[in-house]
Amino acid sequence: MVKTRETIVFDEIDKDGPQSYAATFTVAPEELHSDELAALGPVSMTAEARKGELRGEYLVDGTSRFTGDLTCSRCLEPYPFASSSTFHLRFQPRSDVPRAEDEEIEISPEELDVEFYVERVIPLRDLALEQIQLSIPMKPLCNERCLGLCTVCGANRNREICSCVESALDERWGALREIQQKMKKGES
Repeated sequence: MVKTRETIVFDEIDKDGPQSYAATFTVAPEELHSDELAALGPVSMTAEARKGELRGEYLVDGTSRFTGDLTCSRCLEPYPFASSSTFHLRFQPRSDVPRAEDEEIEISPEELDVEFYVERVIPLRDLALEQIQLSIPMKPLCNERCLGLCTVCGANRNREICSCVESALDERWGALREIQQKMKKGES
């Protein structure tokens, strides 16, 4: 049976076996500190948690779903975005060896997909925030053919045609252009 609650408790898994979870969260875009995210609807999460094969290891498989508005990286206009993604996480206990807070810890290639825990309670909300961050494209585009903004007047070239003349040549290449012209004169 799916339990509507917001935390995965490893002690319950130890006692009662695999557990199912479901929750819906309201998340403000500001919580994610992402300039690309303009608006965000409710985020729904489902998860199945069970013991792993290693001592203290727990496996969580789940799905996150949300809709929102992203800001196009070319024209800076918001556009609708929907995400439905699955995830598989491995949780293992953090080593009990005392370390300084800023000390770096080397992990093996096998540990790259492992999340280490100290507390035996994992908030689903934290997993939801992580899944949202992973779903946001690095450079969101409203359309692959988005024309972006005019570099001279700032007009959205998807909606209006401006009369600005953009230099097709980048002035930083001027020195190379002079060398090219000298080489052409030498060939003549």
